[in-house]
Amino acid sequence: MGLYPQSFIDELRLQANILQVVQEYVPLRKAGTNSWKGLCPFHSEKTPSFHVVPDRQFFKCHGCGKGGDVFKFLELHERLTFTEAVRFLAQKFGVALPETTNEDDSRRDAGARESLLKMHEVASAYFREQLEGPAGARARQLIADRGINPSTAQQLGLGFAPPSREGLKARLLKQGFALPAVLQSGLVVQREAQAPASGSSHGTGSAHGEGVDRFRNRLMIPICRDTGSIIAFGGRAMESDQVPKYLNSPETPIYSKGRILYGLHLTKQAIRKLGYVVLVEGYFDFAQVFQSQAAPVVASCGTALTPYQAELLRRFTTKVVLSYDPDAAGEGAAAKSSELLVKEGFDVNVLVLDRGQDPDTFIQRNGGAAYQARLKASRPYLDYLMDAATRGVKMQDANAQRAFLGKMLAIAAWLPEATARDQFADKVAHRASITAEVVQSEFRKLAAKRQTSLTRAELPGLGEIKPAERALIWWLIQRPIEALPAVVALEEDDLRLLVTRPVLQLAQSLQNLPPEGVPSALIQRLNEQDAELVTGIASEEVAPAKSLEECVSAVRRLRIDHELAGVQRAIQQLLQGAYWNDDDLNALLRKKEELSRQKRSLNDDLWQDVGLR
Repeated sequence: MGLYPQSFIDELRLQANILQVVQEYVPLRKAGTNSWKGLCPFHSEKTPSFHVVPDRQFFKCHGCGKGGDVFKFLELHERLTFTEAVRFLAQKFGVALPETTNEDDSRRDAGARESLLKMHEVASAYFREQLEGPAGARARQLIADRGINPSTAQQLGLGFAPPSREGLKARLLKQGFALPAVLQSGLVVQREAQAPASGSSHGTGSAHGEGVDRFRNRLMIPICRDTGSIIAFGGRAMESDQVPKYLNSPETPIYSKGRILYGLHLTKQAIRKLGYVVLVEGYFDFAQVFQSQAAPVVASCGTALTPYQAELLRRFTTKVVLSYDPDAAGEGAAAKSSELLVKEGFDVNVLVLDRGQDPDTFIQRNGGAAYQARLKASRPYLDYLMDAATRGVKMQDANAQRAFLGKMLAIAAWLPEATARDQFADKVAHRASITAEVVQSEFRKLAAKRQTSLTRAELPGLGEIKPAERALIWWLIQRPIEALPAVVALEEDDLRLLVTRPVLQLAQSLQNLPPEGVPSALIQRLNEQDAELVTGIASEEVAPAKSLEECVSAVRRLRIDHELAGVQRAIQQLLQGAYWNDDDLNALLRKKEELSRQKRSLNDDLWQDVGLR
């Protein structure tokens, strides 16, 4: 956090529109005068409890408790450090980053990642050149044979890696990239000097060091972030005896296979608009669905979905249709992906194709309209599982019923919400011809076993906070121009008994900032626990007190009442002794009278019924 001056961070926060940033990840709708809401990206839910308050530049989820400013949102959602979030927002909103004196390591890391991105841009241009030239004739024919038209091939960025050992390597070195960085990119691999080059007819030697192109004689498929930046490649073999059939880039500082969904950069707007996505396995499955415009689609590239990919999907939709290959491997991947998605609260359907077909071959043979018809006939995943569990089974048999119920209980354990479990219980009861009460009883027992301790138990509950301080925080965030002077006027003793003392003291330290900038500056400086607490209070629609004066008076009365109680105890202890000093007693009585006078001056009659103590 110390890499950039606080003044720069405060200025950037004011320029970075939190609503604009969050809406790129979470569909939001207006909810009241100053609030927008949607499904929380940080936990599974079906009823929106995630709020963004753009006027005060904070977000808050009333379900999981997450809250904070625009920097915190990016830290949580993109798994960024604070410094990375600052850089991200500065670049997005065109704000120049100031020079710093202690960011050498961080700058080197950022420079290395930027260099890797540029190398992949150079590589993509090189592969496209090769595809369009004489050497790419067979690759162009392969694309045509797979039913991919030139427009789609261009949108996908398809290219061709020729058989030469060092064609791309030479291009990258000519562009000024150092060999160690080129090797780090994974586009070039270290080889023994005498290693033969599969499919190579004219080696060029190793004038630039021992390294050869990773991708040779392959149809090249760029892999992009959802922003469109190329970060890796997949290469499909041109020859039937080439192994592996598909060769992918290795993990690098800019690429992790389990964190990317292929094609998302091309379809994310359609996903958001239509409200669902079709999840397929491979590059050409994606290409055919995308080209036919049958549905918004992404590909997991042959692997079961990872939790990070599920969170990536959640930015755009919580409705997923799985369309994996109907072979054993595809069904296994579908089962794992479905389990993960259901656990995460997604609505999941399964599109079943005939044996021996995948989305690629199905659309080539039958067209996009036929695929859409299958899509409309897709089954909810839980129904699909019940169909599979009862296929060929006589459900009138008691043993079969028990076995079926046992399988369904295991599935119910995935469901995060009680409503979904109850609905599933009704379906299970109907399918197995078992009374609904029996099934629901078993599901309730399961739910009781699944309950765990609260993960946020350390967070002070609102019930522990005095109503007066709770109201004061609300005013501070929602009405900072009026509230900041009042908070600054509170003395240290006034705050001493308050759970939120660290928050209010921090607010006092911000008195030299423009008042309208205090809410976001305060939230940014708080630790995660206090930020969640403050944003939770601030997101309430109605002020907890009629006026700011009520809050201040009640806070001061709390302190006075506490001191009065202490003085009264001291007087009683003094009088209970065998001897006492008149001077000591008179001093205590004067102290008591002064405190009583202060209390009366707060117009006790005005506040005694407002419920702020």
